[in-house]
Amino acid sequence: MGHDTQVQAKTKAQFEYERHHNAVHMRKQVINFAIMIFLTFLAFAVVVADFSAYFIKPFILLLAAVQVVLQLYSFMHMDDKKGHHIGVIQTFVWFGAVIAFTFFLTFLTIIWW
Repeated sequence: MGHDTQVQAKTKAQFEYERHHNAVHMRKQVINFAIMIFLTFLAFAVVVADFSAYFIKPFILLLAAVQVVLQLYSFMHMDDKKGHHIGVIQTFVWFGAVIAFTFFLTFLTIIWW
């Protein structure tokens, strides 16, 4: 009366395909992580270099926007076009973006007008 778990053996071709797929996916994750660390370092370097505030603020916002896109497409698996869950993820991301933009616009209007 225990758990009846079916174990299926994989063929060598299936094993090699999954191994290669996982290696490619891991390589992409590590490269994206390294890019994000570099962009963070670049933001700190610009601040430490004591550039003008008119340059620093837009530059850091630009780097933040690039990091958001990288994180969405790599760590939230939005680059996976075949996944059954991608429609749900994209719906929530776009809904969140609309809400964030609405809050931003609202508070910008309240503060400046």
